[in-house]
Amino acid sequence: MHKAGDVILGGLFQVHFFSVFPDLSFISEPQPPTCSGFDVLGFRQAQTMAFAIDEINRNSNLLPNVTLGYSLYDNCVKLGIGFRAALLLASGQEEQFILEDTCAGTPPVLGIVGDSSSTRSIAISTVFGLYRVPMVSYFATCSCLSDRQKFPSFFRTIPSDAFQVRAMIQILKRFGWTWAGLLVSHDDYGLHAARSFQSDLAQSGGGCLAYFEILPWGHDAAELWRIVDVMKKSTARVVIVFAHESHMINLMEEVVRQNVTGLQWIASEAWTAATVLQTPQLMPYLGGTLGIAIRRGEIPGLREFLLQIRPDQHHNNSNGNSIVNQFWEHTFQCRFAPPPAGWMEAGGTLCTGQEDLEEVETELLDISNLRSEYNVYKAVYALAYALDDMLQCEPGRGPFSGHSCGNLKRLEPWQLVYYLEKINFTTPFGDQVSFDVNGDALPIYDIMNWLWLPDGRTEVRHVGEVQRSGFKGEELTIDGDKIFWNFQSNKPPRSVCSESCPPGTRIARKKGEPECCFDCIPCSEGKISNKTDSMECYNCPEDFWSSPQRDHCVLKKTEFLSYHEPLGICLTAASLLGTCICAVVLGIFVYHRKTPIVRANNSELSFQLLLSLKLCFLCSLLFIGRPRLWTCQLRHAAFGISFVLCVSCILVKTMVVLAVFKASKPGGGASLKWFGAVQQRGTVIVLTSIQAAICTVWIVSASPAPHKNTQYHNDKIVYECVVGSTVGFAVLLGYIGSLAVLSCLIAFIARNLPDSFNEAKLITFSMLIFCAVWVAFVPAYISSPGKYADAVEVFAILASSFGLLLALFGPKCYIILLRPERNTKKAIMGRGIES
Repeated sequence: MHKAGDVILGGLFQVHFFSVFPDLSFISEPQPPTCSGFDVLGFRQAQTMAFAIDEINRNSNLLPNVTLGYSLYDNCVKLGIGFRAALLLASGQEEQFILEDTCAGTPPVLGIVGDSSSTRSIAISTVFGLYRVPMVSYFATCSCLSDRQKFPSFFRTIPSDAFQVRAMIQILKRFGWTWAGLLVSHDDYGLHAARSFQSDLAQSGGGCLAYFEILPWGHDAAELWRIVDVMKKSTARVVIVFAHESHMINLMEEVVRQNVTGLQWIASEAWTAATVLQTPQLMPYLGGTLGIAIRRGEIPGLREFLLQIRPDQHHNNSNGNSIVNQFWEHTFQCRFAPPPAGWMEAGGTLCTGQEDLEEVETELLDISNLRSEYNVYKAVYALAYALDDMLQCEPGRGPFSGHSCGNLKRLEPWQLVYYLEKINFTTPFGDQVSFDVNGDALPIYDIMNWLWLPDGRTEVRHVGEVQRSGFKGEELTIDGDKIFWNFQSNKPPRSVCSESCPPGTRIARKKGEPECCFDCIPCSEGKISNKTDSMECYNCPEDFWSSPQRDHCVLKKTEFLSYHEPLGICLTAASLLGTCICAVVLGIFVYHRKTPIVRANNSELSFQLLLSLKLCFLCSLLFIGRPRLWTCQLRHAAFGISFVLCVSCILVKTMVVLAVFKASKPGGGASLKWFGAVQQRGTVIVLTSIQAAICTVWIVSASPAPHKNTQYHNDKIVYECVVGSTVGFAVLLGYIGSLAVLSCLIAFIARNLPDSFNEAKLITFSMLIFCAVWVAFVPAYISSPGKYADAVEVFAILASSFGLLLALFGPKCYIILLRPERNTKKAIMGRGIES
């Protein structure tokens, strides 16, 4: 299709599906290729370019005094034919072209709109780039074409596949599909899309590919059977296809043959709007397809322009077989004269050229869903605006060398490339058109859904869009309620290799399988994961432990010898009981303080002994309850001082017994002067002060302190008092032990003295109990964990205290309360009752 003008724009369109190459040898005369299979949509795209140029020529504000013309070629979906057409368009370019009113011949082509294929665009733009001939594609999406080093003069009004790939990944994330299959065509479009998809999917962490297959050119039955068999056996329910509708036709024939249903198809822009696939035979398989579609637009006046098409007006081919004539024959199923042989005999009709397009159902007039046509429209206007900007340049202020401007008399294509890079205009539909540094248009896509209606019809419904945001990257907007899902549940399918790992578990990769295929391993004790698909489990803080579900940390149970537990209650009761008994005994002794049995052998030491035993019972309470700094410091000091006071009193009483016996012998009276009341009191104070000094040095140098022990139990915190200094604790116990052993030895020596003066037997028995208890305490204390160590120490304190109390004061209370007749000086002196 050609139209004369001051400046010619070229166009490459897909008007036929198939072609037959002629003999291109140098022997025979070259003949044009033969094309067949009329494509109405490709014809409408070509007519859209013609309409845009006609509209620009009628616009007095754009390119005034300049008439645009066009020269449009059919590529027949073949690289060789498209490349040949492009070279024909560019072959009229001269180094210097001077426009004159009398010039003859075809004006040079200033720029080309096309091609629709990435492969053909790559081949053509590689050559055109050498000469900086601008080329604006309306359908080539390969991301490789964004390389300005290789394709410096290539522009496009359709987003790059790089954006389309990211849009598809956004859809996968939106519906939680992490396991999908990928099918691509065996060309630059499919292979580059596959490479980009695999790379972006891995970077996004949004899923994995269950399989990746390349669709063959032509009808390779064996390969198609193998590919569909892979799809059928795979657990992936989502299939993504970057291919042309011709590939899909062959693929779907095999899908129907093997009856592979239950798949969710995601279509690239190349076949989202393919009506040839929206048939009653294929919709049971393709119903519910989600597709990436080119931005829809509106072109006012296009339908009226298309209705003016008449074969007699556009019949400019000498062979009588113009594109318009072919469209007319295809639409009305007639033939222009002379008809092919046998046409009339077979019932065919002749075309008159007066048929009414509005009376026949044709895709040509359906302008409700203009997508690729809208891109063609924008591409033509982009070239026009660039040319207009160039012609409005003021001499001396131009962007080229010497501040020169481009003009029609000295026209250079590279000058138009410069202005194309800077165009910025708005279409009547309200879309802004401009190119980035890579020659790509503003990325925006519509999301379409194939709806299978109950009456068998198909509707391609707009359900959302995806566009690039300067702040959020690719922003997907989709209305899930509008989507038709071709499943019984009418819900999105599940397409995952492994179900998500819930909180409380972690992902364990399966060796040799994609990262989306994994096992869920429960977190071990003390570790948690609080989110879905956690890669690892995390340790809880020191004072926390994992919950039974391992999905959050809970405060560890604290363990110490408490007043509220049975063991603590029993020990507390025993301590208070011992204290009360001491108080009762003290009361009895105070009440009977003038009786001989109380007054015998220094009653003051007996009172001090009862008070020290009372302190021993009470100090055990410091070992019960939550450890605090003051209780930790006080418990061992109180225990050590109380017991030293107690044992000191016993030691002094034993020494007094021995001294009294020696004083009763001739010449032994002098020994009593060393054991008077003052000396006894002083000895107790000195011995007790030594223990107090030991405790003071211990607390000051290495004070006992509360400690959270997590070594005994992982899920518990054992509150305990660490001694601070093991040496200090050992010296404290050793001092008590040495006094106890000394008391025991002296009492043992005095055990056979006459009964009249002898209290040594009771002291010997009590000290044996005391020593036995504390000798058993040491290994029991060391081997007892946590609160049980405190319980062992409390038990030792109580046992030794009760032993001393009962052994020393039990017999005396028995005489005072039950045998008062023996509580006389005569009875004590005569019958050997210990005093």
